[in-house]
Amino acid sequence: MLSSTKATRSSSEARLDLIFRALGDRTRRALLTRLTHGPAMITELAAPFRLSLPAVSRHIRVLERARLVKRTVDGRVHRCALRTEPLQQAEQWIHHYRRFWEGALDSLARYVEVGREKHHR
Repeated sequence: MLSSTKATRSSSEARLDLIFRALGDRTRRALLTRLTHGPAMITELAAPFRLSLPAVSRHIRVLERARLVKRTVDGRVHRCALRTEPLQQAEQWIHHYRRFWEGALDSLARYVEVGREKHHR
């Protein structure tokens, strides 16, 4: 049996998997970019793409599973809105590793500079 801490971590990691999987597709990223301007109907979201409405709806479902998009239905009209909380979760994860990347890049820059100085002597 998982402890509550491990279960929470596992759940959080599963959410991040869904978020990054959703963001891994350029069409879905473009749909999210459009939604930064405000809610839109599926037909409005589909307009700039050479995709059928069912194809755009499939992309929206992936974004919904990742909780990046909230869809409301009024009769036959499906309206989508951006949800920013999952993007904040992803940003927190990236920020945690940014310190490592920046430290590694700083070390690499120092190594290259020392090597350059040795080479020019």
